[in-house]
Amino acid sequence: MAATVPLYTQHVPRLVVVLPLSPLQVGDQFPVNEWPLHITVLAPFRTDAAPGHVAALIAAAASAEPAIPAVVGRKQMFGRRHDVPVSVMVENEALTRLHEQLVAAVGPLGESPQEPAFTGAEFTPHITFKNHGRMHAGDTVLLEQIAVVDMAPRSAAGGRTVLATVVLSGSTRGDHEA
Repeated sequence: MAATVPLYTQHVPRLVVVLPLSPLQVGDQFPVNEWPLHITVLAPFRTDAAPGHVAALIAAAASAEPAIPAVVGRKQMFGRRHDVPVSVMVENEALTRLHEQLVAAVGPLGESPQEPAFTGAEFTPHITFKNHGRMHAGDTVLLEQIAVVDMAPRSAAGGRTVLATVVLSGSTRGDHEA
């Protein structure tokens, strides 16, 4: 398994690592309110590391991980005001293990080891409802790709940008940019 060549290697202060439900390509951009459906496997964190270096560490940490089958669970409300509807995933050891491996691999690159992305014991895999789609209890998904996304400020004209992708072993998606 290899990481895609990053779109660019300029300083990116905030990254997030997600498992998209549909394949993403390096360079894909979307406004904040049009995020493709995904599970965040490593919360946003600040780093001075080049996205390519982050992607290489992710690829190494996930090299033995197969695509992850997962089942969608109940609806819950997230967010500071509990006003963000999500579907929480049914407990899944493979998702938790991948999260822990990524925290161990990428944590040392964080601006601060105290960032919630690396210290939170409350990893709750979920899929946020979007205007363009949502998942329902009992739905199954096969998580085959990891994406590193630039968390540009909400005011950025281009929105979020996919900087690198890693295809999990055993994926049926083939070798698209990986």
